[in-house]
Amino acid sequence: MDKLVSASDALSVIKDGMTIGIGGWGPRRKPMALVRELLRTDVKDLTVIAYGGADVGLLCAAGKVRKVIFAFVSLDFMPLEPAFRKAREAGDIEVMEIDEGMMLLGLRAAAWGCPFIPTRIGLGTDLLSHAPDIALVESPYDEKEWVAMPALKPDVALLHVTAADRRGVCEIASPDHYMDDWFARAADHTIVSTDNIVDTDHYANPDVARRVYWERNCTQAVVHMPGGAHPSSNDPLYGFDVAHYKKYGELIADGGYQAWAEAFLGASENDYQSAVGGLDAIQALPKPVY
Repeated sequence: MDKLVSASDALSVIKDGMTIGIGGWGPRRKPMALVRELLRTDVKDLTVIAYGGADVGLLCAAGKVRKVIFAFVSLDFMPLEPAFRKAREAGDIEVMEIDEGMMLLGLRAAAWGCPFIPTRIGLGTDLLSHAPDIALVESPYDEKEWVAMPALKPDVALLHVTAADRRGVCEIASPDHYMDDWFARAADHTIVSTDNIVDTDHYANPDVARRVYWERNCTQAVVHMPGGAHPSSNDPLYGFDVAHYKKYGELIADGGYQAWAEAFLGASENDYQSAVGGLDAIQALPKPVY
């Protein structure tokens, strides 16, 4: 029942051509340390499902992605994620662009073992004309057409959480857990990085137990990565790194992925964190105020 492993061991299950789902939301609680470890491998030809941020941008810029299934790829204060934008404008990737709610339904369908979920979302819009993979179905009850949102089934999901125990019980202390629970349930194999490893007794507190959003059998590997969401945030521990995102955007614009990798990636997560000022600097990042 001990699921605690290194990042390299955890990611060894990812092979060329797989579909990976990445949790978090734009610049918030992304499993960036796992993404960086994936960048250090030779894996390629991936399909990525995400409410995307720099996770999607970096994987595209590194040439590891064949297709992106997304509702958005944004850094919020930088509305269009710069590396993803370059890849899409250059025609380097295939895309399936869908509504945020449609992506949720696609993950739910996969988690429930359904081939699709009917919805009105997308009717009367150009979405269907740009998404040939999505069909319409006729309802047997009202004879109306509905959008048949297909299941989005990741081979592997990558998530980042506040705390986890060795058995794979995961806590998200943020007020919003986004769609991470559906990624975990939809995927065949879920890898979770965490800022904190805790004893199982940690979950005896009812307030903590309420912050467990999926079953531990959905988690196959746990990786201890303090600061592992950087440069995205992990509320309530640290905010996202605006200065680093701006530098990232400059490097992508001027020198592409290689310029960023030479400046920051390094051979390990310790190298990366040293390049951005260390774990203390990450943990001191102020949380955004809305």
